[in-house]
Amino acid sequence: QISKMFGTVVVGVGIAGLARIRDLMNPMPSSPSEHLKLFGFVSRRSFGNINEAKQISLEDALRNKDVHAAFISTENRSHEENVRMFLEAGKHVLVEYPMTLSAKAAHELWEMAEQKGKVLHVEHIELLTEEYKQLKKEVAGKDLVKGTLHFTGSVLDENKSGFPAFSGIARLTWLIDLFGDLTVTSATREKQKDKNYSRMTVHFQTANKKPLTWIEERGPGMRREKKINFCFTSGCLENFPEAPRSSVGLFMQDQNLFAKKLLGQVSKEELAAEKWRILRCLDLAEVIQQYCEEPEKIYS
Repeated sequence: QISKMFGTVVVGVGIAGLARIRDLMNPMPSSPSEHLKLFGFVSRRSFGNINEAKQISLEDALRNKDVHAAFISTENRSHEENVRMFLEAGKHVLVEYPMTLSAKAAHELWEMAEQKGKVLHVEHIELLTEEYKQLKKEVAGKDLVKGTLHFTGSVLDENKSGFPAFSGIARLTWLIDLFGDLTVTSATREKQKDKNYSRMTVHFQTANKKPLTWIEERGPGMRREKKINFCFTSGCLENFPEAPRSSVGLFMQDQNLFAKKLLGQVSKEELAAEKWRILRCLDLAEVIQQYCEEPEKIYS
């Protein structure tokens, strides 16, 4: 039996795109990734070749029958347009998070993928880290009283990366995956233009009406770091549990998951749960943005 191969293009060669090219050229032995074959990469800049990978035009990537799937690794702002083009061209799509910078667009694209019978996969490597897997084990079965997740990082260009609720959706994904569905109770944002500083504070309630806070803070020279403080009826968790290093890179783990979907090896239940989580997080990101951008309510 001839094993099924999926010709794949990488669109965008930033940090993620280069990691994608590397992983497609060196798949894990006897993993689902062996069914992906790098056809070439697309970039607005001209490179010629990167290692053995050849640069091809966007038109060629969209039209060529030997291209079955696209990895979208461009800046956030252009994810939506790229996903749309490749789905319309009848290709499977893997896109780095956030899939789009609007919830409405995300729902439309998901519907399009389903109508065309194509896999639409959103990378969420934050759920694949050993640190997170240990945290999830630690939290399992405990009753939350209240919690905070505080992220700090360097400055992002919002024109490219979008509003912080979208660019930081990895944190929101953690909270939803750990504590189930959330409702936004309030959200505010402080910006100091001259200092290039931004701090978004979001207050949620869990289904059991317990409070959770997410703080996304960015400024020049801020260390990339996550701090947690989750309090349960049994006590508080203030540090990440010790976690081993994984032997498999995060992008490779994600690539294997995408390949499994292409091969039909992921259950309907898992796919449905993932679809719900991704779209729910994008819906919430939009609600958060609306709260933050509302003019101050004046109570007379």
